[in-house]
Amino acid sequence: MTIKILASGIVAGAAFLTVLAPLGTSAAPTPAPKIVVIDRSAVLRASKVGQDIVRQINAYTDQAEKDLRGQGMALQKDGKAFQQQAAILSADLKNRKLKELEARRAGLQAQAQKKQSLIQGGFIKARQQVEQALGPVLQGIMAERGANLLLDRNAVVLGTVDVDITALAVQRLNQKMPTLKVELVPPPPGMQQQQQPQQ
Repeated sequence: MTIKILASGIVAGAAFLTVLAPLGTSAAPTPAPKIVVIDRSAVLRASKVGQDIVRQINAYTDQAEKDLRGQGMALQKDGKAFQQQAAILSADLKNRKLKELEARRAGLQAQAQKKQSLIQGGFIKARQQVEQALGPVLQGIMAERGANLLLDRNAVVLGTVDVDITALAVQRLNQKMPTLKVELVPPPPGMQQQQQPQQ
């Protein structure tokens, strides 16, 4: 009885293999890789839109520093005045002024962090918009070159110049998206959490 079950299992297994065998042989062979290479960071640095984004981010940063510098200097001046008066103030008044200065300092620090966060969020959003515009550009170049694989230049140890499409991608991105308005927005939640420990 056991031998019959074992034999029928072997026959069924053999029949299954004969059904699979034609599938394996009739499948089209995997095409040979035709590779092109791009330096994505160079595209962002060299393109008009990338340079436009950097210019705007720098302007936002300079403006934020200018806005906060005046408040910081006023706080510093008030802190020095408090130190000079501390000896003649009553304990109650001294504690109130100290708490007020600490609250202003904490508020200024929170304001600086918020501005920095909005600038970072604006940069992340702008970079994502450039990546979205770059996708079809790269697909078009790959189709023209008959390529079926795109690698980042950082992943390539050795290669020839003729497979690098960075300059062509920059040229086409310049035509498609020469500028982009950077909006100050909060960064995505995951990015904000990653940023906070560094501050």
